[in-house]
Amino acid sequence: MYRVARPSEYLAITGGGIKNIRLAKKGWILPGQSCTVFDVSPVNYTFEVQAMSVEKLPFVLPAVFTIGPRVDDEESLLKYAQLIAPHDKHSHHVIELVQGVIEGETRVLAASMTMEEVFRGTKEFKQEVFGKVQLELDQFGLIIYNANVKQLVDVPGYEYFSYLGQKTQMEAANQAKVDVAEARMKGEVGAKLREGQTTQNAATIDAETKIISTQRLGEGKKEEIKVRTEVKVFENQREAEAAEADAELAKKKAGWSREAHVAKVESEKAVAIRAAELQREVEMMNALTMTEKLKAEFLTKASVEYETKVQEANWELYKKQKAAEAILYQKEKEAEAQKASAEAAFFARQQVADGELYAKQKEAEGLVAMAKAQGTYLGTLLGSLGGDYGALRDYLMISGGMFQDIAKINAEAVRGLQPKISVWTNGGGDDGGAAMKEVAGVYKMLPPLFKTVHEQTGMLPPAWMGTLTDPNVKSPTTSVWKD
Repeated sequence: MYRVARPSEYLAITGGGIKNIRLAKKGWILPGQSCTVFDVSPVNYTFEVQAMSVEKLPFVLPAVFTIGPRVDDEESLLKYAQLIAPHDKHSHHVIELVQGVIEGETRVLAASMTMEEVFRGTKEFKQEVFGKVQLELDQFGLIIYNANVKQLVDVPGYEYFSYLGQKTQMEAANQAKVDVAEARMKGEVGAKLREGQTTQNAATIDAETKIISTQRLGEGKKEEIKVRTEVKVFENQREAEAAEADAELAKKKAGWSREAHVAKVESEKAVAIRAAELQREVEMMNALTMTEKLKAEFLTKASVEYETKVQEANWELYKKQKAAEAILYQKEKEAEAQKASAEAAFFARQQVADGELYAKQKEAEGLVAMAKAQGTYLGTLLGSLGGDYGALRDYLMISGGMFQDIAKINAEAVRGLQPKISVWTNGGGDDGGAAMKEVAGVYKMLPPLFKTVHEQTGMLPPAWMGTLTDPNVKSPTTSVWKD
């Protein structure tokens, strides 16, 4: 019979002519031979491994392993064909086998690590688990193609990871609060830090004092025990010597009775003297131990008080320095504010002065330009009038409407009054041409006009026009000079 395996399968042939197992993708199955087809495609195994850390904290490790036979190694493939292939890949037997290997190695590794190491070193923990599991799977010809370890999960009743997450959140929130408080109240935090350091140092000194006292007490007890041991050893030696002396005396009792008695008395006296000496040494050691104990107690107390006073003095100095620095900082800020205010006021005043100066300059420039224009205008008029200043003045008065304004003022002044009207005439007659008549009429009208102006306004005509004979006329008068 000729058999051909599919791409993901192998043929395991046993029987006549084959020493153990022959693996092939295709081949003849001869009489007396048996052929088994097994699949080498990998399978996903999902587990929830329950493990316990070194602190005896249980946790669940969800994991998905993709496991299959090692097809690139013939020896591993033979192991798989012998040990695993007879069973279905999804059978309970295979699942328990793989799960047992994974759970066993995971529990052993987790038992040697703390929960913090497992949580923070997830990547290293995963690699360590994979390495140890792979070593166990090699004996079955299996290889881990892929493995995915999910997030560690708490066992019901042991909410370590949830509390750890809450701890991380609270630490972050507390850190934010600490940062804000540190930025806003740095001085208070510094003060609290100093107080905490003082308390810690005092506690450290108290603990060290107790430790030293306990050590000294233990050393005294050890010395006392040592002295007692030496005394006991010496007494035993003396007892042995006494026993030896008694034996010697027994042998020589006949001839040495007196000497033995004397030796015994001397031995007893020597023992008493030695015991007294040892007792004196013990008392001296006890006195020295008590002296050292009292010295350590009072010296430590004095040292603690000295350190406390030093810390208090340092704290007072630190507070005074900080207060002085705060006052200095406030004064500097006030000086800077006053300086900035003065500079701003000076700048504003300077800008106002510059504006006023600029306006005055422009106004002066306008006046200069106007004066130049008027000078040019008057110079041109004076030149046109042949340099006659009187003619220029008369022209300006006439062109400026001064006489019309005077007439209006007079009219307003005498409105509603009853003025006295005087009429002058020279008797009539023909004086020549009509043009000369008009000129003569103008000149005849001037004297009464100037008199009326004088009466109304108090103004006198120019000296070149002559003087009036009656300057004290008070009543309003209107003069008319008829020809």
